[in-house]
Amino acid sequence: MAESSMLKRLEDVETKYTEIEQNLSQPDISPSDIHQYSKELSDLEEIIVIYRKYKHTLEEIENNQSLLKDKDLAELAQVEIDDLVIERDSLEEQLRIILLPKDPNDGKNVFLEIRAGTGGDEAALFAGDLFRMYSRYAEENKWKVEVMNISETGIGGLKEVVASIEGKKVYSKLKYESGVHRVQRVPSTETSGRIHTSTATVAILAEPDDVEIDIDEKDLKIDTYRASGPGGQHVNKTDSAIRITHLPSGIVVQCQDERSQHKNRAHAMRMLKAKLFEIEEEKRKLEFADERKTQVGSGERSEKIRTYNFRDGRITDHRINLTLYKIEAILSGELDELIDSLTTYYQAESLKGN
Repeated sequence: MAESSMLKRLEDVETKYTEIEQNLSQPDISPSDIHQYSKELSDLEEIIVIYRKYKHTLEEIENNQSLLKDKDLAELAQVEIDDLVIERDSLEEQLRIILLPKDPNDGKNVFLEIRAGTGGDEAALFAGDLFRMYSRYAEENKWKVEVMNISETGIGGLKEVVASIEGKKVYSKLKYESGVHRVQRVPSTETSGRIHTSTATVAILAEPDDVEIDIDEKDLKIDTYRASGPGGQHVNKTDSAIRITHLPSGIVVQCQDERSQHKNRAHAMRMLKAKLFEIEEEKRKLEFADERKTQVGSGERSEKIRTYNFRDGRITDHRINLTLYKIEAILSGELDELIDSLTTYYQAESLKGN
């Protein structure tokens, strides 16, 4: 993005911000307008704070440059200028990033799907570890997690789990978690101490607004069945579980977590809409890219985005060549450093195209 173009956009944003402030100060403003203007002001506040700090830094550089002609102050002024230039460049980078086109899905809630891949029981145990990791991260962010479908193994692992996660900017935080996760560790049943490699797949699906996806009831095949597995004595008494097949696409979703068939159907429909929305999003992305990047592969060991190595206590994200030696902390839900690094990387990649 050319500097002149960036500055013009920033000036326009500041003008709009000032106009909104003036509108909010009107004595006869209605409650609905207060709500609307306050939201608009909040949306622009971050960029305005950085932009005004940036303008102040430019003024300070100019002021110090005028002191370079003074023999007594020149050396001190140059030191100040050097520091200010570093700050200016950092603020410019922040402004370039914040002006990038926003992902329209960033504010959406998500569906989290985790499935055991290669590795049998060990893969199922790892899938359970990943679900606990994301659940704890959600708890730290005060997000709501609701399990919609789960298939457990007899040894405490998960063959599959589907959950909805609701909260502030959930998709923007979790969207880079989709892919194949690989674990390398010695299973508790391994007597020789040999390290096993297993995988689990993670998919993050943005939940669309109701107006975004329209589904014809004639395209649906709906089956009810008796839920199985843990969940209390009620589980096997009624045919409350729901399986919905979307005939045109072949997508199948199911939900058995609620006692009520009505609630299970509502949850399953939400999931179906998310999967259909994902297909539409992929079509949209194909219009702007030569290659389609699928969220998850077949679950083979070679198709990995991240490796969790227990022997060395490290986690490596292969997309950005980042290795962190804090596996226990990360699996306990401390994901911020990893997620922030991924966000920074992909923002930088986006800047290259502008």
